[in-house]
Amino acid sequence: MIKSIRFSLIKNTLIYLMIFGILFFNFVNTAWAKRPPEIRNQQDLDLEQDMHGQDLSGNEFVKFDLNGFNFSESNLQGAVFNNSKLNNATLSGADLTDALAYATDFTNADLSDVNFTNALLMESNFEGAKIDGADFTDAVLSRIQQKELCKKANGTNSATGESTEYSLGC
Repeated sequence: MIKSIRFSLIKNTLIYLMIFGILFFNFVNTAWAKRPPEIRNQQDLDLEQDMHGQDLSGNEFVKFDLNGFNFSESNLQGAVFNNSKLNNATLSGADLTDALAYATDFTNADLSDVNFTNALLMESNFEGAKIDGADFTDAVLSRIQQKELCKKANGTNSATGESTEYSLGC
């Protein structure tokens, strides 16, 4: 009789735990689900054409069209610009340390005096970009990108004191 009471108690406890687990994990999956990366933070960011001097560190700009935006002198440390369009944008003097800009379009952007230290810039397009004084120390670039940027490397970064040419390993 004691064995059957114990068995019944264990059985009922397991049933309650299973029901609780199903309800809890169903709630977690719907309530805590991540939004797709291309829309994450879009509601949180109040973007304007002129973002001069803003602290935007750690923000995600995935698949954003930021053509002509002004991010000069902004703190963009650890920011993510994957597959974004920053053509004709002004980023002069911005801090993009540890930034991630995979397959980002910097065509004709003003990147003068930008700090790209430790940035991941693979597959990005720098055609026509102004890079005078930009610091690419330990930035990850393809060999083709590095060679193209070396052709126009000029100046010294005002914040780090590193020459563009040296930071690119030209």
